[in-house]
Amino acid sequence: MAISNPFSNLFGRSPIKPMQEHMAVAVKAAAELESFFDRVIADDWDQAEAVQKRITDLEHEADALKKQLRLHLPKSLFLPVPRTDLLELLSQQDKIANCAKDIAGIMLGRKMTIPPSMQEKTVAYVNAAVKASDQALVAINELDELLETGFSGHELSIVEKMIQELDALERKTDQLEVDMRATLFHLEADLPPVDVMFLYRVIDWIGDLANRAQDVGSRLQLLLAR
Repeated sequence: MAISNPFSNLFGRSPIKPMQEHMAVAVKAAAELESFFDRVIADDWDQAEAVQKRITDLEHEADALKKQLRLHLPKSLFLPVPRTDLLELLSQQDKIANCAKDIAGIMLGRKMTIPPSMQEKTVAYVNAAVKASDQALVAINELDELLETGFSGHELSIVEKMIQELDALERKTDQLEVDMRATLFHLEADLPPVDVMFLYRVIDWIGDLANRAQDVGSRLQLLLAR
């Protein structure tokens, strides 16, 4: 007797809910960075390691969902959305979780400390990047409503506004990144060169987190334009 696959049955109805579930897990991984940086600043490496493990576990969960989505996404859908577009959107979503894992991993692995004069700015910078990823999730959670309305009407205007807000959040993160780099530049002479190099890398990756969130919004915007 054939055994039914609940995941396949779910896809028989719609791939959108699994896409939203994947995005929620990816953004949850990013959100853990706020707690992670709090622990790093407090020099509490035991708790930082615990948070880093949660981020890694969430990234693995996102990877598992991504693989299931790719395996079970039908090749033909009675939806106004090309399969290739959904797969590209999924790829962009997944990069959010990957970025969060990379940031926490390199900082924990090297027991990186943040200079006192940079700590407040770092917290604001991380929070801004996480907020951008949160906004991307808000937009993705409207995808099923968009499909029901045929990508038109009031719902379309709502999502377009959400994407505009996401773009504004990413620009704010860019501004904070410039400030972070300027602050670190003035500290370079007082820090070990290797530490400076890795601090710049972390600054880059936090900015990348906001960029990946904006990329999700950009892919969604392409769907709206079709």
